[in-house]
Amino acid sequence: MSPPIKFKPTERNYDRRSGKFNVVYHHMKAKPKNELFNYINSTNAKPKIVQKCINELTRRGIKIKWN
Repeated sequence: MSPPIKFKPTERNYDRRSGKFNVVYHHMKAKPKNELFNYINSTNAKPKIVQKCINELTRRGIKIKWN
């Protein structure tokens, strides 16, 4: 089984109250449909990540007309 596809790199956020790090993962399968569509339609979108978004939406069963 392959690792999950990432939307953005993993973040490590530091909580100053507790003194601990929180790890935030940005996987494609966890992103809502609207966020993927917004990224595809944005002007500063990278082509590699646009293709990843299209692949994720087709995996979910959503058909996209792409020119």
